[in-house]
This record gives sequence, C-alpha cells and structure tokens, in this order.
Amino acid sequence: MSAVSTLPLSIDLQALRPGMRIAAAVSGGADSVALLRLLAHLSREHGIVVSAAHVHHGIRGEEADRDADFTSRLAARLGLPFLRHDVDTPAHAAAQRETMEEAARNLRYAWFRQLLDSGIADAVATAHTLDDQAETVLHRLLRGAWTEGLSGIHPTLAASRGFIFRPLLGVRRAQVESYLRDLGQDWCEDSTNRDAVYTRNRIRHQLLPALADYNPQLARQMANLATIARDEEHYWQAELDRLLPSLLLPGKPVRGGGRAASTQPGEASLAIEIERLRPLAPALRRRVLRAAARRLGHALDFDQTARLLAMCGFESGAPARREVLSAQLIAERTPRELRLLRTQPESAAAASLPEYTIAVPGEILAPAFGLRLSITAAEALPAATLRAPRSGDRIRLRYTSAPKRLKEVFERLRIPAAERASWPILEWQGQIVWMRGADVENTSPLTVLAEPLS
Repeated sequence: MSAVSTLPLSIDLQALRPGMRIAAAVSGGADSVALLRLLAHLSREHGIVVSAAHVHHGIRGEEADRDADFTSRLAARLGLPFLRHDVDTPAHAAAQRETMEEAARNLRYAWFRQLLDSGIADAVATAHTLDDQAETVLHRLLRGAWTEGLSGIHPTLAASRGFIFRPLLGVRRAQVESYLRDLGQDWCEDSTNRDAVYTRNRIRHQLLPALADYNPQLARQMANLATIARDEEHYWQAELDRLLPSLLLPGKPVRGGGRAASTQPGEASLAIEIERLRPLAPALRRRVLRAAARRLGHALDFDQTARLLAMCGFESGAPARREVLSAQLIAERTPRELRLLRTQPESAAAASLPEYTIAVPGEILAPAFGLRLSITAAEALPAATLRAPRSGDRIRLRYTSAPKRLKEVFERLRIPAAERASWPILEWQGQIVWMRGADVENTSPLTVLAEPLS
C-alpha cells in the first residue's frame, strides 16, 4: 500500500501541477510531520517541488530549539529544502495587545504570505486535521459565533499570489499517528499542547472527550457543520453582493436633494431606508445590517444586531432614536432611515491608556491606573483584561435588575467627568466583573482584589 493511500487527502490531486513549489508548514508535531512525508511522496509522483517551512516563535526555550533542529534534520533526510523563520512572539503580542496564541498565528501567516508574494512558494500547505476543525467549530460555538465563524478552518485560503491549503482536513489525528508509526517516523511533542491554561487544550482534552460519550461521531459532525456553514455563507455572500448596492446609502441627506459625507478624518456613515428592510426575511435583515457595519470596519455581535433591529421597529418595544454600539460606532434613527456612523476615537488620553492582560489566576502591576490587581480562581481560566471604559460598555451592579450604561454608574458614584475616560474596569469573557468603586454583580468564578500602588 502506498503512503498516500493510507490517508485521505482533502485536495484534488489534479491541482498539483508539475513544477509547483509547495512549502509545507512543519512545526515538528505529528500532524505536520505526516504532511511533510505525504508531500514528499507526492513530489515523486506529481513532480511538485516541496520544502519544509518552520517558524521558531521565540517561546518555549530549549524545546523550541529541539523542534527546529528536528525539522531541519527531517527535511535533510528527505532531500528537501529547509526554510526557517525566527520571530519574537512575546514582543509582538505586547506591541499589538494580542494573546500569545494570536500573535504566534499572525506572525506565522504573515511569513506564509511573504513566501507566496516573493515567489519562493506557489502554495503553502498546513497540517490542520478533522480534529482541529471540530475543536475550532466547538470553540467558536461556545463564543457565540455566527455562521461565518462556524465555517471553521477553510480548506483553501486565497492570497494575493498563490494560496494556502489544508490537505489533511478530512483526516483524524489518530489516523495521522497510526500512519507515522507504520512508517517508523517519530515526531516532537509540544508540552504546551497539554497546558489547561489554553481554552483550545481544555476543549481538546476535556470537553470533546466528554461530549463524545454522548455521540462518538461528534468530531466528524462538527466538521460536517463547518462544511454546511461554509456553503451557506457562500450563498448569502452572493445575495448580499447583489442587494447591498441598492440598499446602502452614503452619508446623510441634504436639503435640496442628494447626500453628503463627513469630511472629518476617520469618520464615515451609511444609511438604510427602513421600508427597504421591512419586506426582507429576518435572516437577510441581520446580514444586511452586519454587512453595513462591516463596511465601516466593525463586526456586530448578536445583541448589537438585535438593538439595530429594534431601532427599525422589528422587535417589541418602543424603538430607540440613538444607540452607542461601540467606542466608534453609533446608530441613529430618523423617520425614514437607520444610520450607522463611524466616529473618531473618544479622546487622546483614553486612547493612549494601555490594556493589561492578566492570567487567571494571576497578579499584575498596572501603573497607568495606579493599581496592583490580583485575581484568584479555583482553576486556570482564560485571561482577563484591565482597561479603560469604552462607549457601549454596560455593567450590572449588585441588587439591580438589569445592566446599566457606564454613564449612569459614573453619575451614581459621582465620578468627575474628567476622570471617567481613564477609570479602570476589568473585563472577563465579555463581562465587566470589576470596576473601581462600584459594587459589581460578579457572577464569574473570579475573585478580584485591587490595591493602590504605593
């Protein structure tokens, strides 16, 4: 039996034309090692030119050095070119205010696109498996993703030149390891893949196995859901491309006819006639509103979209005339139109304040807010964020029936207006769990202690 026949590939082999240069993204783990072995086999059958592309993220110390050395030696043994790219992930994460996982991924894909743009590779192959797909879909489902999020990991990503593809997306992780054992091929284990601090690891090692007791085919069904969601999104995007030009209006109407756009830097606005939305199906209304916000650089969540629908009179209750959806997105309703306005940042002082990411449990010094803040919890949980207020923030105080706007809370606490933009709040999983001086209804598993810096 040939090497390729042991694993079903999620790619049309006819697309692998002779002479095509494919860079295989190889971390040294089982999935990527299997990918490299498969592509090396295909290179002989299809005349493709394969190289091993490895990113050293500047984290994990000696373990990361071991992985880079292993990948280099494997490429040499297979007679393949080895491409190595070193990055400083912690520095990038701090500068861009990203989690370490986000920073590592963004740096990887930036390099992949450089390989494509420079012509070093015609395509980059990554080793995502069906299990990765299931974990991604479940993770996004837990975070309240829309159908575009549930489309998960796409088999192919187009780039300005070439493409990124995932030929193992239909393969189970157990199949990959069995394939490597049959070849007598070893691989590296990343110790962080078992660290329960990371949500993805808890989903992989705790949640998915528990759910599999109810349905042993859950992973494959999550992958099937991704396929369905991806096809649904493709259809709806074509519908939006057809409808939006006739629905979205630029700027505001002016006396005498026509419309005027803002000339202020960073500001922009779009409008939709409410009566044009009324005959649309609810699913299409939501998509039109979210697409309009996306044109202004904002992604609406479910609650924000529902607030816009209510402003149009499509939900119960009296429609609001104005809603602050985020720090830079405001909605206004006139008798005829719903308008979305992208505004400038609130103030230079507030914009310059850093956001602090705090491990849970953990402690941090936040000199910008003059605080030492510690968080305790019974187990390792996703990180929290200490930050300044944003427009649209809502907070639930103890003994109150509903969340309140921060403006109401500031007024109740008699916080001077000049201090409000730099007032510290702690956000965890989309919920404000602590605010200086406020008796917050904290339903999270976090206990927060804040002390002034001496």
